[in-house]
This record gives sequence, structure tokens and C-alpha cells, in this order.
Amino acid sequence: MSRKKVTVVGSGFVGSTTAQRIVDMELADVILTDILDGPPAGKALDMVEATPITKSDAFALGISTANGDYSATAGSDIVVITAGFPRKPGMSRDDLLKANYDVVKAVVEQIVKHSPNCIIIVVTNPLDAMAQAAFKVSGFPKDRVLGMAGVLDSARMSAFVAMECKVSVENVHSFVLGGHGDDMVPLARYTFAGGIPITQLVKKDRLEEIIKRTRGGGAEIVSLLKTGSAYYAPASATVAMAESIIRDKKRILPCAAYCEKEYGIGGYFVGVPCVLGKDGVDKVIEIEMDDAERKMFQSSVEHVKELVKAVKI
Repeated sequence: MSRKKVTVVGSGFVGSTTAQRIVDMELADVILTDILDGPPAGKALDMVEATPITKSDAFALGISTANGDYSATAGSDIVVITAGFPRKPGMSRDDLLKANYDVVKAVVEQIVKHSPNCIIIVVTNPLDAMAQAAFKVSGFPKDRVLGMAGVLDSARMSAFVAMECKVSVENVHSFVLGGHGDDMVPLARYTFAGGIPITQLVKKDRLEEIIKRTRGGGAEIVSLLKTGSAYYAPASATVAMAESIIRDKKRILPCAAYCEKEYGIGGYFVGVPCVLGKDGVDKVIEIEMDDAERKMFQSSVEHVKELVKAVKI
């Protein structure tokens, strides 16, 4: 049985780290692309030279798409889009909107041409709006376009909860929904440590601090790095989604998915719990929310709608 094929568009920190982890896990063969000539080929070759050590027979190839040639990506099962301009200190995800829309549009047009049956995972920020753009430009069924957001945001919350409770991260399961931005919705009521509700383990004031830190998780790293933004955790989150699809694991993961009747959203990409399998989004799961949670969620959805309207998708 031949390995799956994953194209990662953009050989920056997020893209190259995503590609490396896919190869190391022997999940798929990887095509790493960039408009730059040299870096994607060099990084891919470096990954291949590591495979005898990691005992992976997966292969990686890096190509430049500066001439518009995406033919090497043909027949990809999954295409991960990380290309775009990164956040800089003091810059919101929304500031990236217009700059990255043109990038995503051009990439998706080539993806559709060469891999018409693939599943698209969007990582480029502002995530929800860029997923909406990819969906509209591709013309793909809604199940085959999704955005990486909730897995990352939930992981950040889990890390903070584990540090606060001084327990293994394996015991912590957090849940963050809504748009991938400052008004994301960390749901403390659905967060557990060893099956115990986090509201029973963490004092209310400390829990509020964890929620606040989760919302500002990306900005905190941007401010520390000075140049660039987070990439280890975003890459790991992306690979978790790709693995569930490639191996048809049916994991329930919070992703930016296209919701129509679900949650009464009416046709937008928003972070919700999804079952991910070989065909993409198998199902969007609707959970119960109390009045306060619903209000936060609706506020986040409205912000996503504003972004989509701003980019005229």
C-alpha cells in the first residue's frame, strides 16, 4: 500500500516543522513548497537525511513555485496552507487579513488544478477568514476544507492548566471554541484533569488568569520572539489533524469548520468540535452551552463575520 501524499505550502517555521513531523512519523510523503528558490529544497533534503536515524521511509521533496508550477504537488491527499505574512509584535491577526487573502487565493487556485480531490487544512492567519476564502475559491465540498485553530488553542489551555495543577499534560483535556483570535471561547466547564472538572481543581481567579493567557497565547510568544510567531505548537496541532484524516482515526478535535445550521451560524468557518476521518470533517458536534458561554461564542462568531465581510469573500 503506497503512502499518502501531503503538500505543505510555505517552508517557513510552521510549514517546515509540520513537514518534518509528518516525515518523522512516517505519516506521508511530503512536498514542501515556497516562492523562494532553495530553502524548501534544502529543508526537505535535510529531513530525508534524518530518516535513517528516525527509521522513517517517508520521503520529502522541496520545490519553488516562483514560476507558478505546482505540478509536483499533483495528486496530494492533504494540502496544508501555511504561506502568508507572519504576525509581528503589536500586530493583530486582523491586520494580516488583506495581505494574506491574495496569497491564499493564488495557492488554492493551483491546488484545485493539481489535486482536485484533496482535503485542505488552512493555517494562515486570520485563520477563520482564510478558511472561508479557501472554501469559496476552491469550490470544494465543506467537508474537505478546514482550519487549524481549536487544537492549538486547546493545547495552550491544557499546558497552562497542567502547570497550574502540577499534573501530567496527558491528564488534561481542554476545550476552546469560536474564532481563532482574542475573542476565542475557552470553555472551563468542558475542561477536565483526569476526568475531574477543572472548576473543582483551580480557584476561580486563577482560572480566569489561565483563560486570559490562553486568549493571548499567540501574542505572548510573538512578544518574546521579537520576530516571527509560534510554530512548534501550531505544527503539532496541524499534524494531529492530518494524522486523524490519514489514519481515519475519527478523533474529536476542535477545528474551524463550515457551519450552516449548526449552532445557528449560517455559513461561516468557526471553531467547533469535529470528527475527523479520511473524508475530512465527518461531523460537527453541537454541544450545550449556558447563557454566558453562548454569549461569548456569538460574539466570537460576529467577529468572524466582520472579517469575512471586510475581505469581501
